[in-house]
Amino acid sequence: MNKFFRNLFIILAIFLVVSGIFMLFSGEKEPQNEVTLGKLADEVIASQVSKIEVADNNLTIYLKDGTKQVSTKEQEAALSDTLRNNYSVDPAKIKEANIVSVDSGSSSIFVSTILPFVIPFLFIAAFIWFLMRQVQGSNNRAMSFGQSGAKLMEQSDRRKRITFGDVAGIKEAKEELKEIVEFLRFPQKFFSLGARIPKGVLLLGPPGVGKTLVARAVAGEANVPFFHISGSEFVEMFVGVGASRVRDLFKRAKKNAPCIIFIDEIDAVGRQRGAGLGGSHDEREQTLNQILVEMDGFENETNVIVIAATNRPDVLDPALLRPGRFDRQVILDQPDINDREAILKIHGKNKPWAKDVNIRKIAERTPGFSGADLANLINEAAILAARRNLKEVTQSELTQAIEKVMLGPERKSHLLTKKEKEIVAWHEAGHALVATVLDHADPVHKVSIVSRGRAGGFTMKLPTEDKNLHSKSEFLADIAVSLGGYATEQMIFNELTTGASNDLKVATALARKLITSYGMSETLGPMTFGDTHEMVFLGREISESKNYSEKVAAKIDEEVSGIIERAHRTATDILKKYRKHLTAIAHTLMKQETLERDEFETLVADIIPKHKIGKKEEISLPSDITATATA
Repeated sequence: MNKFFRNLFIILAIFLVVSGIFMLFSGEKEPQNEVTLGKLADEVIASQVSKIEVADNNLTIYLKDGTKQVSTKEQEAALSDTLRNNYSVDPAKIKEANIVSVDSGSSSIFVSTILPFVIPFLFIAAFIWFLMRQVQGSNNRAMSFGQSGAKLMEQSDRRKRITFGDVAGIKEAKEELKEIVEFLRFPQKFFSLGARIPKGVLLLGPPGVGKTLVARAVAGEANVPFFHISGSEFVEMFVGVGASRVRDLFKRAKKNAPCIIFIDEIDAVGRQRGAGLGGSHDEREQTLNQILVEMDGFENETNVIVIAATNRPDVLDPALLRPGRFDRQVILDQPDINDREAILKIHGKNKPWAKDVNIRKIAERTPGFSGADLANLINEAAILAARRNLKEVTQSELTQAIEKVMLGPERKSHLLTKKEKEIVAWHEAGHALVATVLDHADPVHKVSIVSRGRAGGFTMKLPTEDKNLHSKSEFLADIAVSLGGYATEQMIFNELTTGASNDLKVATALARKLITSYGMSETLGPMTFGDTHEMVFLGREISESKNYSEKVAAKIDEEVSGIIERAHRTATDILKKYRKHLTAIAHTLMKQETLERDEFETLVADIIPKHKIGKKEEISLPSDITATATA
């Protein structure tokens, strides 16, 4: 509708401009002094005429006193002959009158005669063309409604080309995908042995691990056309449109074979059938049916590989996951410390690093970060350095960027009263002390009472190495550390505040998981309780089917309560035993608000276990970063 009014406005503007030009040339002329030929003859005889311009039959007379007159001569005869023969004017006087012949001008004839007839026809023709164009555009949109909106990245588009060299980590996933690249580049190598090209590859992994980046790297390595589309772009309110778009997408892909189709967030259309609202006429199910047919139909000779990505493999339809549709399922995990270091180096290639930057140390402080988180960390550090008017990104900006990504921005306007500041300091000191004394708790890297995000203060605990398995002792230590702040408030102030509410929630949830999910209860034994699942078709609603009796439920509650009580007792005993160290930590926090790892370990040097003492590493700049650092 906006385009319609814009075009209509343009046509009206053109019409007004043309009409203005026409009125300018064809408007009423100012009145002129018209005389007869007889009077002109008398003026010539009296030597009053300075010049006469003759344009066809029209005469323009300029008198010596400045007066301008007009007249008309006979069509057949010249003006000089008419004056001499009809009015007996002396030829010498005629010559003195200076008769000049001028061109009448074809433009004036066009403006005055032809243009008034042409303009209406031009305007009507433009209006009809405009209406026909609108109708044609509507028809085109109607005809293209069922066409795929997939974007095609051609082989010649080198600027957007990404290879495996641009993707750090995920070594096993890249090895799996290199086979797909070989299939696309050298298909006869496999056909000669009777191997069949894989129809599809499903990339599984949590958000931010680089599923889309890996798919683009496969297309870049294979150097083939790459169609990319989101699963939600297939779904429309009209039944059949999604299926039509799937057919059009595969039709385009077959014309460009060998090529790759990448469907991001395939769970938008690939969820299990038969559980939606609408039965077989559900638009999403029709779209999924068409995808299944296109991927494993009667045509098996096309070199088209479908790569799909999702972080919800549990909701996908079983028919989509079987061999023949998605033959390969490649799992992308969160990066370990070496992968994080490599990812940080890639994202920091174009950043001016300072000489004190230690990428390895940043990788150690970011366990659980995905590739997207690390990219965001580097960007936040660069923004912080720019805000400080620095020419280089230093270790300080990188460290503060970690805290911003993990906890949120620093809330400088969130001012605590003196009493609240004291409570938060003792609370965080309790967390830090319990975490330090317990052998199975992670080492403390930083303690702060500066508000960040929703936290009034925080104690940063980080593992010494990446862990894939967790023991019961580690879980019990984590519960005790969570209750360290709660126990400190009880012991120091004989009062409780709302500051421990989140700690209690975390501790209770972890204790219940120990019993119901991990089977770590000595009383109930190696069993799990409750069947938790998501209602994926009716929103993100969690439901739990209770597969145990009320008697067992009471025992679970007793076990959870017992774990919490024992952890609380453990935290309280530690706080009482090392009251001196607790006081030192709290007072130091109230004074300087933040304690880094070295400062904290100095305060608890006589009680910290040896395996938790931080190594004094020399800070060295990675070799591939040195070249980009500004001297």
